Amino acid sequence: MSLKDKVIFMTGGSRGIGLSIALKAAADGAKIAIAAKTADPHPKLPGTIFTAVEEIEAAGGHGLPIQCDIRDEHNVHESVKKAVDHFGGIDICINNASAISLTPTLDTDMKRYDLMHNINGRGTFLTSKACIPHLLKSDNPHILNISPPLDMNPMWFQGHVAYTMAKYNMSLCVLGMAAEYKGQIAVNALWPRTAIKTAAVKNVLGGDEMMKKSRDPQIMADAAHIILNKDKDKFSGNFVLDDSLLAEHGETDFSKYADYPFAELIPDFFVPEDAYPVPQVVKDS
Repeated sequence: MSLKDKVIFMTGGSRGIGLSIALKAAADGAKIAIAAKTADPHPKLPGTIFTAVEEIEAAGGHGLPIQCDIRDEHNVHESVKKAVDHFGGIDICINNASAISLTPTLDTDMKRYDLMHNINGRGTFLTSKACIPHLLKSDNPHILNISPPLDMNPMWFQGHVAYTMAKYNMSLCVLGMAAEYKGQIAVNALWPRTAIKTAAVKNVLGGDEMMKKSRDPQIMADAAHIILNKDKDKFSGNFVLDDSLLAEHGETDFSKYADYPFAELIPDFFVPEDAYPVPQVVKDS
């Protein structure tokens, strides 16, 4: 499996899961446009579009930094055009950018509500729409959304209904676009079973202790690499959990992603109970 010379347009990607996916593809020799908002260093968040591209090129790929606010329709179309003009097309669209606020209804101000919905749902729809004309020219095009299975259990809505609605909108794009572009573009969702070591986990969910009980984002990169190499005609409309997919493809040692007892890892939101059996987890002897 290889993504050599494939052109990837990714929202976000200056850090965390997105950057890990980009670096995995870069090792194959992929061409990656990082369309993200962070051009200047942030006091609390690592990475910019420029440092991401430096890492991509050091890993063996070709990078293009594009400062982009995916809430701005004109900005998104201009960013896609820059990527096409620079690399000659787009083979893969990865909707990675997301906003989170785990607040109950009365504590969710509308500015925060609008931010989550404009980035998560609207941004994913808009970015996909802008990329689709170019994806249709590719021989094996993919859209991959970093979004969860659509589990309607009220427990996933209680306490943070605004965030859940916004995140599920990304997954609804998968459901609808996979059907609309069946046989033309593969559209899938990827989601982690456990919390992932990202700035969002550290700053929003629980600090260093939470990070210790989370998996490395490399697990998402390894799973994404499998998805993006699949035949568009044979793998589309799927809501994939990272470790379940890896297990299906022969992985048995998940300790490399978290040297911590599996039973004590922090489970992620939105994973349906009993729908995805936990893969066998072993450690090196």
